[in-house]
Amino acid sequence: MGFNEKETEAILDSNESLRFTEFELIRRRIHILQSAGIIGSSLSRLVSKRPDVLTSHEINSFLRFVVTDFRSEFRGKIGELQIERLLSAADFRFLPEFEAKIRLLLKFGIPKETLADFLNSINLTKSLGLKSMEETQRALDYLQPFGGSKLLLRRPAILDYDLKSQLIPRIDFLLQLSGNDVEATAKVLYRFPFCLSYTVDHVNGHVEFLHSNAGLSHDEIFKILLVYPSLLSASRTRKLKPRIEFLKLCGLNSHDIFKFLLRAPLFLSLSFEDNLANKLVLLVKLGHTNRTKELAMAMGAVTRCSCKNFQEVIGLFLNYGLSCRDIFEMSRRHPQVLQYNPDSLEEKLDYLVGEMGREVREVVLFPAYLGYNLDDRIKHRFEEKRKAVTEGMSINKLLTVSAATFSTGKEDRR
Repeated sequence: MGFNEKETEAILDSNESLRFTEFELIRRRIHILQSAGIIGSSLSRLVSKRPDVLTSHEINSFLRFVVTDFRSEFRGKIGELQIERLLSAADFRFLPEFEAKIRLLLKFGIPKETLADFLNSINLTKSLGLKSMEETQRALDYLQPFGGSKLLLRRPAILDYDLKSQLIPRIDFLLQLSGNDVEATAKVLYRFPFCLSYTVDHVNGHVEFLHSNAGLSHDEIFKILLVYPSLLSASRTRKLKPRIEFLKLCGLNSHDIFKFLLRAPLFLSLSFEDNLANKLVLLVKLGHTNRTKELAMAMGAVTRCSCKNFQEVIGLFLNYGLSCRDIFEMSRRHPQVLQYNPDSLEEKLDYLVGEMGREVREVVLFPAYLGYNLDDRIKHRFEEKRKAVTEGMSINKLLTVSAATFSTGKEDRR
């Protein structure tokens, strides 16, 4: 295995049972370790760190399982590095339970066909090598109401966390924030399972910042988390603080900020230099006044699209003969118009002008037209009314009346 005489004596001294174990038994143990993929420097490193890996009876069943039984039953294998790390740091008392823990994961809902990938995605030492069967069972039972196997499959590393010191306090904090709503808490965890890697102090820091700086209640903060849990990964100093200050400078009160963040939570985490600053410049050029609610609402709308998409939308409107003032009026009345797909907008404008025979300026008065489905709403209703006299009927009236009113043909004309 590459050890010199001095190193060999040190290994023998650190594990006295090695001197009295039959050579043939040691040779067989080395052979099975090599069969598990631990060869060359990996084998030397492992034996140097844990000499008892050559003599321990407690790892017999584990080695047999990972080398033979696991590969034949699950058509896959646990990575060599995973096995080496496990044997280097695990409590050997828990390794005879390894196969039983694997069966427990299958019973919990981890699919048999993805089990090997799952095991190679976790820290086997933390997940299974330092925990008893009872501890593993308790952790799985605790996770069951919060997504169970679906949550683990989203982020296998959750199994690495300690139940008492990590999982329970972190999930309990979110649960209390939700008003003890288990289902809503489970949704947050499923959408952003990485949040369980954050300490309670980290999450509480974000909550208290939004509470003290934006005036949001804990219930409102959780509702924002429900639609955008990734805000927990945003820096409080570099992202949250300047964004909240911007909204307050635009005249938004705590209720306005809550509604804004529900609609445009990405605003809290997008890059200012590479994204928000460019969009802010374009909005001001269109006619939006700085530090106004209208500007804030428009900023909220364009956070949902890329800078390129935003520029293409403006270019499209300009190509159809609309002015910057027209685009400003549209965005003021219907901010979402700035985030629509340019190709979809072009199809609707072509249909408006070419098939319906309307003036393109009608969208300035009724920009919501651009948000309706072309085939199911716009074409369908126009074709239905093509037979009747539609001159004088606004596209607003054509599209906004209820389906029941439209089917009776009693919509007003104006």
